[in-house]
Amino acid sequence: MTNSPEASMPDGAPPHTPGSPTHAPDSTPTTTDAAGAVQQETDAEAPPAALDDGTFTRLAEPGSANRLELEQGVWHQVSRKYVWVQLISSGIVLILSVVAVLVVALALGQTWAWIPGGIWIVILVWTIAIMPRQARAIGYQLRDDDLVFRRGILWQRMVAVPYGRMQLVDITHGPLDRGFGIAQLKFVTAAASTGVVIPGLPQPTAESLRDHLVAVAESRRTGL
Repeated sequence: MTNSPEASMPDGAPPHTPGSPTHAPDSTPTTTDAAGAVQQETDAEAPPAALDDGTFTRLAEPGSANRLELEQGVWHQVSRKYVWVQLISSGIVLILSVVAVLVVALALGQTWAWIPGGIWIVILVWTIAIMPRQARAIGYQLRDDDLVFRRGILWQRMVAVPYGRMQLVDITHGPLDRGFGIAQLKFVTAAASTGVVIPGLPQPTAESLRDHLVAVAESRRTGL
């Protein structure tokens, strides 16, 4: 009895056609590598989580119809503790200014000090009064190709910083900032006029945002 090729094959296996490869080429590594590269790029550009912990929830805008309109997207704001830091520091300056005016005008008999001293004190009081609203007007947005920063009520500023042009991302904080657990993030670019400082960020947010922006800027410069 002669055994045919079909008879010697395992049950359920397809017959082998002459000229066809015994095994199909394995393209899995190529697909895996491509998916891994895409996933690596996606992870590098995904914004860090918890950017809004302890921050304001609504941006304050000027009431004028000719104001700079907000860009569409998710806006992140600064910490509520930033207001306390600014109020304390401005209050210290106000107290020192009042003491200086009283000493010069009363103790030294220089009555002319009432005029400039009074103007300066009024400016400080006005600054303290509008400080909470100014803090609520500070915000930033992480877009696909750049970071948009805005601030200001009377004098509005809105600037977009491309990720690929960021040369340095710096975190700084003073004694009061450390006491309240906040910091400011500074971006240095090739053009000094486009430099941005985001104040009043919670310390963990500032650190995670710095690492995220450095990773994205590096990926843009290397062409990933």
